[in-house]
Amino acid sequence: MGTVDELLAGLDDADRPSVERIYAIAREEAPDAEQGLGYGMPALVYRGKPLVSVMRAKKHIGVYPFSPAAVSAVAGALDGHPGIGLDKGTIRYQPENPLPDDVVRALVVARKEQIEG
Repeated sequence: MGTVDELLAGLDDADRPSVERIYAIAREEAPDAEQGLGYGMPALVYRGKPLVSVMRAKKHIGVYPFSPAAVSAVAGALDGHPGIGLDKGTIRYQPENPLPDDVVRALVVARKEQIEG
């Protein structure tokens, strides 16, 4: 796998804006984050640890904060949002039902604080 920029360049037009938005919000919340890898996926890396990765899978877009605790921190805010699925360390969604910006911010902040911990 390559960099976040390479990942974004390879996405189709229907997916790119949604994925770019999540990375943009993550960069706002963690401006010192750099492009790197987390568990083999292009990711933003903060203080040497993976902060967040956003990847297109066959049936959804997955947001991976590399932390079940970070997902749990925002799970309640996603109740009732259509097309959003949660797993232990993953949030899944479709571009037509994007994650709310405030939830993305809270997710990134939760992971960032965990890394700083």
